[in-house]
Amino acid sequence: MNINQFNNIFFIGVAGTGMSAIAQYLRGVGKNVSGSDRYFLPDTYNETREKLEAEGILCFLQDGSGITAQTDLVVASTAIEDTVFEVQKAKELNIPILRRSEVLALIAESKKTIAVGGTSGKSTTSAMIFDIMQYAGLEPSIISGAGLTSIIREGKIGNAKVGKGEWLVIEADESDGSIVQYHPEIGLLLNIDKDHQEIDELMEIFGTFRDNTKEIFITNRSNKLAAKLSVAAANDFATAASEGAGYTGTDFVQNGLHIQFSINGTTIKMNTVGAHNMENALAALAVVHRLGVSFDTAAEALTQYEGIYRRHQIIGEKHGVLLIDDYAHNPAKCAASIAACQPVAPKLIAWFQPHGYKPTRFLRDDFVHDIAAVLRPQDEIWMSEIFYAGGSAVKDISANDLIEDLKKLGKNAFFVENRNNLTEAIKPHLEAQTVLLLMGARDPSLEVFAKEVFDKL
Repeated sequence: MNINQFNNIFFIGVAGTGMSAIAQYLRGVGKNVSGSDRYFLPDTYNETREKLEAEGILCFLQDGSGITAQTDLVVASTAIEDTVFEVQKAKELNIPILRRSEVLALIAESKKTIAVGGTSGKSTTSAMIFDIMQYAGLEPSIISGAGLTSIIREGKIGNAKVGKGEWLVIEADESDGSIVQYHPEIGLLLNIDKDHQEIDELMEIFGTFRDNTKEIFITNRSNKLAAKLSVAAANDFATAASEGAGYTGTDFVQNGLHIQFSINGTTIKMNTVGAHNMENALAALAVVHRLGVSFDTAAEALTQYEGIYRRHQIIGEKHGVLLIDDYAHNPAKCAASIAACQPVAPKLIAWFQPHGYKPTRFLRDDFVHDIAAVLRPQDEIWMSEIFYAGGSAVKDISANDLIEDLKKLGKNAFFVENRNNLTEAIKPHLEAQTVLLLMGARDPSLEVFAKEVFDKL
């Protein structure tokens, strides 16, 4: 099967981040693309729909009207079940149905591909690689899991762009196991931490990713589990010279909302926060250096890096409180996000909305351990009740259970069941120099929640 054999492609669930990225890419290479989504409602404005239609992607209600005899491929997101009417209609018309990851794998086979894998940092690192390559004149393409600010400024969703060059940058997702479908020229492994699966399962999945990489495999020697999958130290990156990596970051400094570090003698300055973003940048630098981009050129590109949507996104400052919105949703990401914001102000108040009862139960001890380890005595952690997307989950755990665990460890921990009550509850705790960090993922309404909190401050 080849992506070039399909011309009229319909997406069921096209508004989703992963789906809209592929839809925009395929439209950008000349395909006739259309799609539907349950969030598209009659006489109701939808920003994603508007931006997709501006790209020439026809959008329909999820009623089957968009699928016709001319449709030669239907793409269904993992959230779409076989019982959905549109899936049934596609089957009746004998139209092939592929999942998002299968289509991404077909696209990747049609280009020289850089696949970015790991349990944390994929979207950020993909954006850094893309921005450096674009600055260096390589005209890359990208299919991302988050909107790049540099592309959003063009009035687009920001998670995809078609360039004239030969390289495509993609995120390789391990959460659904789809990472094993890709055969990239360059495979990048950022880290391995407990997230959706047990460690043994993750090691097997990422091991297959390594084995499927055609030319260059690069990994993080400072991450103990990722280091076990190293192919050649000269390809790898690390944050300590003792790791023996080909690309080593040293002299990390964070001043407020800016970081600085050195890689193999070249100074890198960026408008972002956190030591984890030095690791992301080291990974990007290791990749682009293999493509012939000099450290000096990459350093110039990174000074202009604007970040991605909901990754330490600064919403604003009011009454001395700086509000930052972040996509952190697993223990390692939450801890890294908190640590990254601590140098910005003497006090940090972090709020987190866990996602799903099963994942929260699976990661309970890890959340408590990692968050407790990073909080300073003056810092606070707040949580609201677990986000539930529907289904048949057993609701035998609450976010308050994690808060009670944290209290037992002597931490300043608070539970506010309904997040709409957060701002009023938190106001007495805010001081003149405080960072208010909001964390959470996979709940679409979080995209506007940070702005709502800011308006109420």
